[in-house]
Amino acid sequence: MSAPALRNAMTVDVEDYFQVQAFAHCVARESWDSRPSRVEANVERILALFARMDTKATFFTLGWIAERHPGMVRRIVAAGHELASHGWDHTRADTQDPETFRSDVTRTRAVLEDIGGVAVRGYRAATFSIGAHNPWAFRVLEEAGYRYSSSVNPIRHDLYGMPDAPRVPFQPDGGDLWEFPMTTVRFLGRNWPCSGGGYFRLLPPVLYRTGLAAINRTETRPGIFYFHPWEVDPGQPRIAGCGWKSRLRHYTNLSRMEVGLAGILRRFAWDRMDHVYGDFLVRP
Repeated sequence: MSAPALRNAMTVDVEDYFQVQAFAHCVARESWDSRPSRVEANVERILALFARMDTKATFFTLGWIAERHPGMVRRIVAAGHELASHGWDHTRADTQDPETFRSDVTRTRAVLEDIGGVAVRGYRAATFSIGAHNPWAFRVLEEAGYRYSSSVNPIRHDLYGMPDAPRVPFQPDGGDLWEFPMTTVRFLGRNWPCSGGGYFRLLPPVLYRTGLAAINRTETRPGIFYFHPWEVDPGQPRIAGCGWKSRLRHYTNLSRMEVGLAGILRRFAWDRMDHVYGDFLVRP
């Protein structure tokens, strides 16, 4: 009898199309409530896809979104997915001081737990914005009641990255909080991204499949995949005046994302973060 397939962690960063870092310089936060929201319809598409593929996932959700779409949050929980925190309003953690960050993550956790009716144990920083410049954030998360973070991306990138961070789960500063870093493959002396997101749309899908297969088989450990609800929405409004790089990152290959997702859901085994990494989260 063959061994069961290694389960990987499927995750969704729940934010609307106008809240992304690529548009932060050209979309005023004061305009958010006046823009047509598409997040709820997109999450429904994702929930339907996961149901068809018998997949459970972790939904890292903005408090700002949860407050405006409580029914959506409850449907995520009712479908058997993990509810986790993405911070309040997609403010980068590395732009906040410790007390502002504490208020942000405490408020978000309380609102998510109140709406979802479940304990919230996980956190992912907006734009993977915990790194070498704000390691204090891990201690704040632990003190705020979180059990794990998935906020470090150990690659080089113009918007984020901590290439010297461990590629495997670790406990920062010897605390009880676990950091589950985004998946990378090691090649030619450096870390290369292998955790989905924009790279999954911009690059040939075979590169991702090959990398994740190597992580599962050669390193015998799970990978983490992430994407956003707006990535399955090729009909979303186009944001004007944001520059070619932002448009490239945000709009390229949106029309093929849902097909690509279905493909990797079929090829690999997936589950929620708290199930995939459950052994790490059991208190001694």
